[in-house]
Amino acid sequence: MAIDSFPLRGLLVMAGLAVQACSPAVSEHWPGYAEGEYIQVAAPVTARLQQLPVQAGQQVQADTELFVLEAELEQAQAAEADARLRAARAQQANLDTGRRPPELAVTQAQREQAIALATQARRDVTRVEQQAQQGFVSPARLEEARTQLQQAEAHLAELEAALVVAKLPARENERQASRASAQASEAVLQQLRWRERQAHQRAPVAAQVSEVYYRVGELVPAGQPVLALLPADRRKARFFVPEAAVATLQAGQAVEVSCDGCGSPMRATITRIATQPEYTPPVIYANSSRSRLVFMVEARPSLSDAPRLQPGQPLQVRALAKP
Repeated sequence: MAIDSFPLRGLLVMAGLAVQACSPAVSEHWPGYAEGEYIQVAAPVTARLQQLPVQAGQQVQADTELFVLEAELEQAQAAEADARLRAARAQQANLDTGRRPPELAVTQAQREQAIALATQARRDVTRVEQQAQQGFVSPARLEEARTQLQQAEAHLAELEAALVVAKLPARENERQASRASAQASEAVLQQLRWRERQAHQRAPVAAQVSEVYYRVGELVPAGQPVLALLPADRRKARFFVPEAAVATLQAGQAVEVSCDGCGSPMRATITRIATQPEYTPPVIYANSSRSRLVFMVEARPSLSDAPRLQPGQPLQVRALAKP
């Protein structure tokens, strides 16, 4: 019995179509859109917006001043903290160095006077002792002279000890407390200086000012973005590849991106392939993709081509033949 070849040919054709579906041609296009990774420049402290020298759409260079917040309170607090720090350091220096030279001079003069009195008291005792041996003075007078000598020598010893103490620094516990106070004052000043500097926000990189959320005179809460920047290297193409074709792509592979109004197609490099599939892209630009299981893929163009991509712009992407 002869075998009908028509059903067999049909099966072969269907098998060929299935193989083609699993190995898409390089000319197949996938829908997508341009996306930007924005830098939100926020106010680190709550303050009123004082200056806004930039506007939406403006291209700024790195370190360009973006906005200025009021900082009168921070400046006054910093001035107060600076004065407290100077006082703490002066007190620390005073405790470390002992008394001042004029104070030492007073104690030194008192010591010199005590030396003279003690010397005179010794002479008086010698003279009275000689007179007592000759019977010219009473024993009570001799005892009085000796007592005056003891008092003069004790006073001299007291002043000499006071002079030594005056040259010494304060006790170690007092000095440690003074150092700790100075360090605390310095930390407070650094915090206030930091808050004062935060009133001036500058561009971290060269970028385009995408959005401005506040106007001069408005109160900006701490942590709230004042404007958004879009650097050129943060623009990318995001497109959606059918399940059957995603296995043919890999990170680092080149793709061709085209869009209306972009001029000639541009090359981009795949940087990410999603590990989880989805049934519909977040933004739909092609009706044919609604019922297909797709994977999200991201590709970044060169820095020279990146400004041609506008976030939200519909794109068509196709894979280029591997070298």
